[in-house]
Amino acid sequence: MEFLLLIHEAESDRQDWSENDQTALMAAYQAFGQSVMDAGVMRGGHALQPVAAGKTMRVREGAPMVTDGPFAETKEQLGGYYLLDCPDMASALAWAEKIPTAKTGYVEVRPIMTFD
Repeated sequence: MEFLLLIHEAESDRQDWSENDQTALMAAYQAFGQSVMDAGVMRGGHALQPVAAGKTMRVREGAPMVTDGPFAETKEQLGGYYLLDCPDMASALAWAEKIPTAKTGYVEVRPIMTFD
């Protein structure tokens, strides 16, 4: 069963990090990525650019409306994701717990819906 692990954190939290802190975080993510690949559960994943680089599309009364960024009224933003193939939710949650940002932000775990 596939699960999407959505990584959320406040982008502003990293603005004051030292280069060493940034390097350590990237090393932790590389180690996590290698562990899910070694376990054979990795199906995909990417980091996202900051919310300021994004746009939001809405269609209202047949007309497209594009606005800058997905500026929601939340402290945390979606920063990336992993798509994993796990036997069950408990296994997916066990992997989510190992994602470095789970310690400072949160990881939402969602099963992928299938249409058979």
